[in-house]
Amino acid sequence: MKVLVNSEIVERKEVRVDIEDRGYQFGDGVYEVINVYNGVPFTLKEHTTRLYRSAKEVGIEIKEEPEVLIQKILRVIERNDMVNGGLYLQVSRGVAPRAHQYPSDIEPTLIAYPLPYKEMKHTRNDGVSVITAEDLRWLRCDIKSLNLLYNIMIKQKANEAGVFEAILIRNGIVTEGTSSNVFIVKRDEIFTHPANNLILSGITRSKLLEIFDNNGWKCNEQEFSKQELLAADEVFVTSTTSEVVPVISIDGTQVGDGKAGSMTKQIQQAFSELVKREVTKRG
Repeated sequence: MKVLVNSEIVERKEVRVDIEDRGYQFGDGVYEVINVYNGVPFTLKEHTTRLYRSAKEVGIEIKEEPEVLIQKILRVIERNDMVNGGLYLQVSRGVAPRAHQYPSDIEPTLIAYPLPYKEMKHTRNDGVSVITAEDLRWLRCDIKSLNLLYNIMIKQKANEAGVFEAILIRNGIVTEGTSSNVFIVKRDEIFTHPANNLILSGITRSKLLEIFDNNGWKCNEQEFSKQELLAADEVFVTSTTSEVVPVISIDGTQVGDGKAGSMTKQIQQAFSELVKREVTKRG
């Protein structure tokens, strides 16, 4: 595996993390995961834009222009002969003597490397079960930071329960999954939590909003309760790596008829067609 470290591409075995890198010690950094289809990074510009936004929000200055970073990412894909899979991209604040505060001249550390492809066809076709959990995260979930400890704790509970995901509930309101955005369908209308500080506005989520608009499917970006979640006709979760996944059971309660819903299937098809068009156009 070839890994980008700042401006150099090296073998994975040559990569070293300094013990005082703030990403390692504090989770002080931001990241992105970009899907690669047939060697083409999907929504690369959108992911890069969000990376720069997250970095700005936490005060990390990525000194190179986005276009330069994009060229580096393309080099990593090429050097690894990537066809399908994910590309992990991380920027930590950099290396400095351990203290909560940091020096003004600290230099960020950039890494990027490929992630293995995960086959999810069965999951997308048949649907998944999920659990719910209390959302006790900080109030800047819109920043895609390395601080994922609570997400990890709840995701592990979901894993131990033998389900795909955990949907988070804050004060009775559904926010998002531990690593996904959540949508419900009720009487042919789609609902999802507004893109504010309580959720990460997913790139797949944003693309779906465009698809809904183009197809005349009514989508309401508004809060909905756990009770409304459980009473929904259809539920699905979305993310870069999982795309669009139907939810057929929540906390042991069946959703709809216990199968992937018709609206969800239409959305899956529309998203798949979008990916094919974009990859063909850029490939």
